[in-house]
Amino acid sequence: MTISYDKVREVASNLRFPTQAFINGQLCSAGDGDTFETANPATGEVLCKVAHCKAADVDKAVIAARRSFNDGQWSRAEPEHRKEVLLNLSRLIRENAFELAVLESLDSGKTITDCLREIGTDVANFFQWYGELVDKSFGKVAPTGDSALALIVKEPAGVVGLVLPWNFPLLMAAWKLAPALAAGCSCIVKPAEQTPLSAIRLGELAQQAGLPDGVLNILPGLGETTGQAIGRHNDIDIISFTGSTEVGGLFLRYAGESNLKVVGLEMGGKSPFIVLDDADLNDDLIEHAAASAFWNAGQNCSANMRQLVDARIADEFAERVAARARKYKVGDPLDPSTDIGAMVTRQHMDRVTGYIERGEAEGARRLTGGARSGKGCFIEPTVFSGLTPEMTISRDEIFGPVLGVIPVKGIDDALRIAVDTVYGLHATVFTRDVDRALYLARRLPCGTVSVNGFSEGDIKTPFGGYKQSGSLSRDNGTEAMDQYLQTKTIWVTLRDAV
Repeated sequence: MTISYDKVREVASNLRFPTQAFINGQLCSAGDGDTFETANPATGEVLCKVAHCKAADVDKAVIAARRSFNDGQWSRAEPEHRKEVLLNLSRLIRENAFELAVLESLDSGKTITDCLREIGTDVANFFQWYGELVDKSFGKVAPTGDSALALIVKEPAGVVGLVLPWNFPLLMAAWKLAPALAAGCSCIVKPAEQTPLSAIRLGELAQQAGLPDGVLNILPGLGETTGQAIGRHNDIDIISFTGSTEVGGLFLRYAGESNLKVVGLEMGGKSPFIVLDDADLNDDLIEHAAASAFWNAGQNCSANMRQLVDARIADEFAERVAARARKYKVGDPLDPSTDIGAMVTRQHMDRVTGYIERGEAEGARRLTGGARSGKGCFIEPTVFSGLTPEMTISRDEIFGPVLGVIPVKGIDDALRIAVDTVYGLHATVFTRDVDRALYLARRLPCGTVSVNGFSEGDIKTPFGGYKQSGSLSRDNGTEAMDQYLQTKTIWVTLRDAV
């Protein structure tokens, strides 16, 4: 889809910002009337004040969600009905994709091209895919003798809390909400306080699609208020959280201190991009190397910031990646020609630039970037060479456009350095030898290994992490729906019919 800068600015100038919570099918203010500001990180301009939901609002939403779950309008509805509603929602998202994309770009600093692709294609596809899955999920009959019939059935787990990150606001909502709704659950969604607007608008579209009141509730607010109240609530059955490892640990604590609710986690990463000595240093490899680090301004949990490159080609590799980084256009996210938008907040920008300064202080060589760009929260894509595994920028998750090249001495040295991290979300391997690729893929303790190209997979493949990157739950694929279902055994003792 070709879009013009003028058209984007026209839509932006006429947007209605959704500022209220969405509870029990209605937009409403927070119970105490409190609000918080959400700003455009590209300009620093306050966009609007949004309802700041607290514990009383969470109670109100959970009561509505529990009522809707217990009355069975959604949880026990014919699967074909749930399918129809989710397909309606998919259609409405496509029809409103441009508005949603501009709204999200303003709120997050993401480029309009990324927002439009994610929302118009990926978000809509998620609701379509899980809608199609609703009536294709089957239970099992266990083998028994003639005296019994054993059924193994799946049932919706109940009321679920979905706590979202700010880096992919509506996409992460779809990752969690589509399978949860397909499973028949009632949902409490907390968007990140930095990027609440597109999720609130999604609630309005879901009601228009035919979702019963109370099945979907959107509660904007802060982590320490709204998020904690959701985590500690005794009538929420499951939490699915995507965000930092630190906050993931808090949700485990909240569960232990409340009703022992199930907690699914997808958290941080420090993912390696491994280039073996036989890899072709062609333009395709360099493009994947740069994209793996700089996509979404590096604000991506699976970003491949640690680039482990055979020492014989590491210098050439670093120079070529730096040359590619210099070609990225950093600037106004609403401009379709922009490649890299803004950091989500000034505080986050300061954190990222602090890591850049730390890298130079510890002896890494900055080849390009590092400067703040423009008046907003912009950072030029930055490439370091000559890193050692012990450096801070080699170990910490930076969550910004900062790529570091670490020379390695062969495949086993690459593996040793790659696994020396508390994280285990993603890895990329480049080699012409499929045996060496699979050798690494089977030994890397992470949820996704991409070979000869940076990729997180697609809607059909589960996504999640090992170690401190996640729990056993997974987003995407049929596995995502499994985490919102309970497994029940029904054992029927049969009498002799004759």
